Amino acid sequence: MKHSLIVGFSFGLTSGIITTLGLMVGLHSGTHSKLVVIGGVLTIAIADAFSDALGIHVSEESEKKHTTKEIWESTIATFLSKFVFALTFIVPLLVLQLTTAIIVSVVWGLSLLGLFSFYIAKEQEAKPWKVVIEHLVIALVVIIITHYAGGWISATFGC
Repeated sequence: MKHSLIVGFSFGLTSGIITTLGLMVGLHSGTHSKLVVIGGVLTIAIADAFSDALGIHVSEESEKKHTTKEIWESTIATFLSKFVFALTFIVPLLVLQLTTAIIVSVVWGLSLLGLFSFYIAKEQEAKPWKVVIEHLVIALVVIIITHYAGGWISATFGC
């Protein structure tokens, strides 16, 4: 696979999973509203996908070593992967009770991240368990912090 596509895909997938899970868990613990969580996921899928795509675009331009075509490939791959992976979290929200949907989403997201981390480690000939654990721990830290942040906001501001 081309470097530009790998950059966009890997960034979009990782950011799509971690950002969306953090938002979902935080909004759930703060509001317990399915509508709010769905709105948050849709917002992330659109606004953050564009934001991350522009971030990759500017980052790749600043390196001054990529062609215009490669820069746009990374940009589009970032947008599409972030958008699509974020939207996958809507499915459990539409068909399950909110708490169950959050649990299913966390399992889904961590599974995808673990599989992709394993693939990356194999490609780099690194120890897969080390890379997978590193990435999953970071994701879990985000999930835990956003859970408590949502609960704190709810308790403090009476949401």
